[in-house]
Amino acid sequence: MEFEVSYTLEDVQQFWDELEEILSVECHSAQLIDQTLRSYLRFTSNYREEYLTTDYDIARCSSQLLDSGLFKQHADYVRRQIVHGLLQEDSSNVLHLITAILLLDGRRNEGTFELMNEEGGFPRLIELIRSRRDDDGLLHRRLLELLYEMSRIQRLRLEDLSVVDDAFVAYLFQIIEELSDDVNDPYHYPVIRVLLVLNEQYMVCAHEPGPGGGTSVPLTNRVIKILSVYGSAYKTFGENIILLLNRESETSLQLLTLKLLYLLFTTHATYEYFYTNDLRVLVDVMIRNLLDLPDEAEALRHTHLRVLYPLLSHTQLRHPPHYKREEILKLLNMLSIVPSAHFKPLDETTARLVTRCMKVPWLKENVEEEGKNKKLLLGISQSTSAGESTLSVIEVAGMNEKPGVVTPSRKERSLHERGTRSHGVLIAGGGDDETVDANGLNGQRSIVQG
Repeated sequence: MEFEVSYTLEDVQQFWDELEEILSVECHSAQLIDQTLRSYLRFTSNYREEYLTTDYDIARCSSQLLDSGLFKQHADYVRRQIVHGLLQEDSSNVLHLITAILLLDGRRNEGTFELMNEEGGFPRLIELIRSRRDDDGLLHRRLLELLYEMSRIQRLRLEDLSVVDDAFVAYLFQIIEELSDDVNDPYHYPVIRVLLVLNEQYMVCAHEPGPGGGTSVPLTNRVIKILSVYGSAYKTFGENIILLLNRESETSLQLLTLKLLYLLFTTHATYEYFYTNDLRVLVDVMIRNLLDLPDEAEALRHTHLRVLYPLLSHTQLRHPPHYKREEILKLLNMLSIVPSAHFKPLDETTARLVTRCMKVPWLKENVEEEGKNKKLLLGISQSTSAGESTLSVIEVAGMNEKPGVVTPSRKERSLHERGTRSHGVLIAGGGDDETVDANGLNGQRSIVQG
């Protein structure tokens, strides 16, 4: 882009006043729009290091463009020009503004991320992420965030995903290792989220029909490949995704994490990737989450159960001493028996997945008679094999939720309903939360909240 505007400013207020004036120009042609956008980018990039030093400043600057009359009247054209700027610009100061604008606009309107995909934004972001970390850490983080947001709302083209090689994935894992002393470093989660969304894209591609409806040749899942070969060098990533599953309330990110865990626990080379203590923390998190999910959160409950089976069957947890055996059995019993009229009838998928978990060998001991009684109580055919379903990986890969949706909580809902009891509101579930606490199952929250 060419720029032709120069200013001398005395203070920060003059900066914002000048920016507002630039964006207030009436534009009735593509040429005038382009000229205004060039003026905006030149002005903001020239003064970025002086007046746009924080995330808030850059977000405010981006909002001024997106809330301007220029954008409201010519949104499609301006959006496309900003995307083209991402593809062509090399100046870090300009890229700061472009990435911030695309992030903010894409979170308001997913069509922006779809346009980026159509215009070749994914390979460009991979290229920039490879090359910009040493130049500008803040820009690098924003590029990672943009790659994640763009990739999680749509399926990427195979030719675009193929630009991701082993070196790029190992590079991301290495960033996490270098930051291992500070889990709150702002780099941690943007990098982790990119790895999670790449794994999901590989899972989707692996089961995408090929030409003529046949099976396509899948791309190598490079996330799993690197952990299979070099997992011992990248243990911090494993610790962090368990921490992420424990802390995260957004359903889509929980599902991304569970999808990777599923593949790690069903890939022989990564059965024992995690430290044993981390696996025990994961069991605590899984117990808490499964107890807390309300009836309507079926997709998330099913995915947790699909992960729980290989976690218990394939990892170090299969060896004595068996961690939380009684608590796990109580959980599975609670999930498989309808405790009161306030709960929905048990769905067949949950029954099948619970039965699979109950047949983990070290859980199965001394519960054969209990299992027989459960089948009679449920009234559901239990003929499904206890082994991994051939459809499980497809079902796990296909679980999705819109970004921003927060996972509902049975406990929080119960507390809210208790607060309205004095007004004559019936509390769904009655005292079931108290029963859980008495059995020591809900007490796991204090162990893993960190």
